[in-house]
Amino acid sequence: MEVILRILIFAIALYGLSFLFIYSHNKNVQAIKYSSNMVIKKQVVKVAQIVGARPQFIKYSPISQAIDRFNSSGKVIENILIHSGQHYDYTMSDIFFNELGIKEPQYHLGVGSGSHGIQTGHILQRAEKVLLKEKPDLLLVYGDTNTTLGGALAAVKLLIPVAHIEAGLRSYNKYMPEEVNRILTDHSSSVLFCPTEAAVENLRKEGFRFMVNEGKPLDRNFNLSSYAAHLTNPLVFNVGDVMYDALISSVEIATEKSHILENLDLAQKEYSLLTLHRAENTNNCEKLEGIIDFVNDVSAGKTVIFPVHPRAINALNLTRKTFADNVKQIKPVGYFDMVWLLKNSARIFTDSGGLQKEAYWLKIPCITLRDETEWIETVQSGWNILYRDYKGTHNPSDTDVFLYGNGKAAEKIVDIIVKYEDRLFS
Repeated sequence: MEVILRILIFAIALYGLSFLFIYSHNKNVQAIKYSSNMVIKKQVVKVAQIVGARPQFIKYSPISQAIDRFNSSGKVIENILIHSGQHYDYTMSDIFFNELGIKEPQYHLGVGSGSHGIQTGHILQRAEKVLLKEKPDLLLVYGDTNTTLGGALAAVKLLIPVAHIEAGLRSYNKYMPEEVNRILTDHSSSVLFCPTEAAVENLRKEGFRFMVNEGKPLDRNFNLSSYAAHLTNPLVFNVGDVMYDALISSVEIATEKSHILENLDLAQKEYSLLTLHRAENTNNCEKLEGIIDFVNDVSAGKTVIFPVHPRAINALNLTRKTFADNVKQIKPVGYFDMVWLLKNSARIFTDSGGLQKEAYWLKIPCITLRDETEWIETVQSGWNILYRDYKGTHNPSDTDVFLYGNGKAAEKIVDIIVKYEDRLFS
């Protein structure tokens, strides 16, 4: 009887060890060895990321590259990319994946176009299925699109922590769908990665209390041992702007590869650039016609290059007014061509948040075709002016002040995820 009992105990122990081995294998557990010869089991962090619009592809690129660098000496992050399909034609999606070297997404939600409610609802519904299948440790969302909000809502309702890149921006105009998306996403997030101190202060005004490093820019030597994040205790970081990361490398590539000036027969600093896509402009015929008049008057016969967003095409067909002949309408261009067009322009007219910043970084005078902007630092610097405030001249003075970090925002974000996932996303 004693022999049988020992055999049973041995069998049970062997079964338990087998179960633990299989479990650890399935959960991608890796061993971290310390000098004390103590071995601690640490789980590979599974990060899901959802993108769907042109600016998000640009923001995702440096994060993806940073993850690859962290994984180069052993996998520490499993990167799951979800494409909502909010932007879906070649000029608005595929060309960016090809140019930026972004790997094929593991999931395509295929939501396409539609009203805000329909689009956001489809993203939420379809993202939920992916998140239930993958069970990530966190979801990274970017910016202020319907993809941002739909993904965040899907995750937070499943109790999956959300980390928001480009958190804390406010235009204080809730008639803008992007403003509503920003606010709801921030208040659904456990971790908020802000690009500036102003963004941190906006969150402080809304009741966020836990600002790491008092909201000042982080360096790589920060310590989070005294912090822990969750939905009722979200952490706010000032990491800088990932779009600056992307621009630094993209200018070098555009210098070598872009032939857009030759193709359009343009000389450096002899033309202006125009972009127009915000719903607040394209969905309001009276406002759009006012912008057409403004651009025609200010450009005064000088060449303006206008890569036309698909949304703008439909809107322009409904207006009674048209751009003057000096405004050359072209198809949307890729990221590197756009960077090169901007860098060599004399001025830009735009309603794009990303281009306001890129113009500031490249020292290109910018006239913003909106009544307000969330990127207030660009206006305070003098390089950006709202079109309602334009009085006929705009000659900003050069400055070496950079308010959006040091070009290492993606490295900081991934470093935080890798080092402190147990405190941030447990």
